[in-house]
Amino acid sequence: MAEDNAYARAGVDIHAADKAVDLMKTWVEKARRPEMVGGLGGFAGLFDASALTSYKRPLLATSTDGVGTKVAVAQMMDKHDTIGFDLVGMVVDDLVVCGAEPLFMTDYIATGRVVPERIAAIVKGIAEACVEAGCALVGGETAEHPGLLAPDEYDVAGATTGVVEADALLGPGRVRPGDVVIAMAASGLHSNGYSLVRHVFFTEAGWSVDRHVDAFGRTLGEELLEPTRIYTKAGLALARETKTHAMAHITGGGLANNLARVMPVELRATLDRASWEPAPVFDVVRKVGHVSQPDLEATLNCGVGMVALTAPDSVDAALARLGEFGIEAWVAGEVDVDPDQKGTVELVGQHPGW
Repeated sequence: MAEDNAYARAGVDIHAADKAVDLMKTWVEKARRPEMVGGLGGFAGLFDASALTSYKRPLLATSTDGVGTKVAVAQMMDKHDTIGFDLVGMVVDDLVVCGAEPLFMTDYIATGRVVPERIAAIVKGIAEACVEAGCALVGGETAEHPGLLAPDEYDVAGATTGVVEADALLGPGRVRPGDVVIAMAASGLHSNGYSLVRHVFFTEAGWSVDRHVDAFGRTLGEELLEPTRIYTKAGLALARETKTHAMAHITGGGLANNLARVMPVELRATLDRASWEPAPVFDVVRKVGHVSQPDLEATLNCGVGMVALTAPDSVDAALARLGEFGIEAWVAGEVDVDPDQKGTVELVGQHPGW
């Protein structure tokens, strides 16, 4: 007991951490796959890899990321059960772009003070998002860092591992002239560019999270906390059932920069902005912050959360399949030969109403 009291005097509450684990167990249990071995409490999460024996040449894919400064909005709103979707979306959909199925995930939460109910709410969102993505939450870590973080501050990060058959791997090597660029609608800002967005709304404009914004039909805070859309199952369906050659997850850096990551140097993609109207939040950021369109497009997803490069004779099937998953999608452009051999992505035209 003396050691516990000494640790408590240093600002770490072991008993609060134990209570947090008890509260989160129900949610973690929901995010299981049959291959998951054991439960919470071990030093390592276990996953039965014998399923990989059915693969001819299994390639393991891994990704790690965080939520960024969107967590500051969650803390301002004192709403913590949706930020998990942002965390999971950031990591699992980085795997899907190469055709890999996410198998399991671990999370890490650092906080200035463990409030069990808050930690459980964060894990609830992570677990629910894992269910939506079809991966198991095999474990995680909660660390109390008094003096490093303020009592109500926290940050979250996570890592995921997936698998893809080597001959089914998507990427630049499969992209061909004539491929069609299919854009998939974002649910909102997702989880990138929040340093810019927070600066525009909170620092420059002086708005509060409870300010009602007519263009959003809800408060600023509600708009900014809109969870990241998870494209995992839909993306896997495209990879397995259509002639989709590559995909790009549109995160930090925006649409053109992320799509360029899967373009071979001899080809270019041209996208027409007139093919979609971004959600109002992007236009409001642009106008309120006097942000130039190039800066906006280099920072935010501007309404497109995922892109697929698909053979022309598979486009109708791909669009129909995405619709079955409730994802709005459209033809945004095409791939042709790049005379400059730079693998460029060019945005042309203008969004309706812009």
